[in-house]
Amino acid sequence: MLYHAYEWTHAAITPWRQFAKMGADTLRDPRNPWAESYGARTTAAAFEMFDSATARYGRPEFDIDIIEVDGNPWAIREEIILDKPFGRLKRFRRFGNGVIEGKDPKVLLIAPMSGHFATLLRGTVQAMLPGHDVYVTDWRDARNVPVIEGSFDLEDYVHYLIEFLQELGPGTHVMGVCQPGVPALAATALMAEDNDPCRPASLILTGSPIDTRISPTEPTKLADQRSLEWFESNMIALVPMPHSGAMRRVYPGFLQLTGFMSMNMDRHMTAAFSQFENLVKGDDDAEAAHRKFYDEYLAVMDLTAEFYLQTIDVVFQRQLLAKGEMTVRGRPVNPSLIKDVPLMTIEGGKDDITGAGQTHAAHTLCDGLPDGMKLEYTNPDVGHYGQFNGRRWRNVIQPKVAEFIESHRK
Repeated sequence: MLYHAYEWTHAAITPWRQFAKMGADTLRDPRNPWAESYGARTTAAAFEMFDSATARYGRPEFDIDIIEVDGNPWAIREEIILDKPFGRLKRFRRFGNGVIEGKDPKVLLIAPMSGHFATLLRGTVQAMLPGHDVYVTDWRDARNVPVIEGSFDLEDYVHYLIEFLQELGPGTHVMGVCQPGVPALAATALMAEDNDPCRPASLILTGSPIDTRISPTEPTKLADQRSLEWFESNMIALVPMPHSGAMRRVYPGFLQLTGFMSMNMDRHMTAAFSQFENLVKGDDDAEAAHRKFYDEYLAVMDLTAEFYLQTIDVVFQRQLLAKGEMTVRGRPVNPSLIKDVPLMTIEGGKDDITGAGQTHAAHTLCDGLPDGMKLEYTNPDVGHYGQFNGRRWRNVIQPKVAEFIESHRK
């Protein structure tokens, strides 16, 4: 009933949102003689804040149509390479002067399946495009996947990654951002054991919860303090009609968003007050920057119940990969069997989601790798998000990733 109550509430608020939009437009209309009065500006700002706070944000677009490389414009076209029920393998194909197919290394960016859409990696993709042939895992919103398509859990996630890599062929470098660290390492270990020629040419993990016993943070403590039964009873709901995935059990996006917001409520409240002031003052640049960030941040997707619960159990409660006890469809996952896949791990000194040492723990598990194939890097100035987006990602971290990939091209 929780999901149904959310849908009913959204439907009930819709007329009020329309009224707020009309009110804001009327008050700001240049034909309104009081449009520039303080009362009109503050009321219009209040209407807009109400509209933003109650809107439903759909899946954003990457909107990467063109980039500039050495003064040359390159057109970017998104192409679907492999289409599966719960996710697609997407390529950002480049066209322009200087683009040579096969010249630059292939890089598969594994987007997190932790609430936000793959567009969270927009800045990651943009920074990688000038020197790499970039692909991304574009996960689907579970509420839009019909139940006839079956289930999707953490082990299915691992096999999706293997299929994507086999589709791309040998020589593909992999970068797992945040949540995908465990399944990316598991997929690499299984492919190494099989001597699969399509195993990653290198593996980069950033902000990933490889071993959550190290430096626990508030999210990891929460996962450990509650039983798996509690999560199933309180966090799982049925998708209502008329969504395509009606009757599928999911961890709803709106619950995830509540968790995201509560972790940094003071920061979000401060941002909201600043946005109200920007609207009143008519500071279009600041208002647009705020809106751009929150249009992305507030766009969330549902996760399948089985994926969410298995991730809580395997990654955060029992730490099976870190303990050497993880299995995928009955097969033991042994990172020690990774002998020739160079490994780079990235952490942020201000990361309040993935604690210090949790990602670097991958090096201990991959004890079959020579030291010359391992690289640990910690940027003391970034938090979780800054490891793959923003100024320090573009200017400091991405060049190190590019250098690591280049030094291990096959």
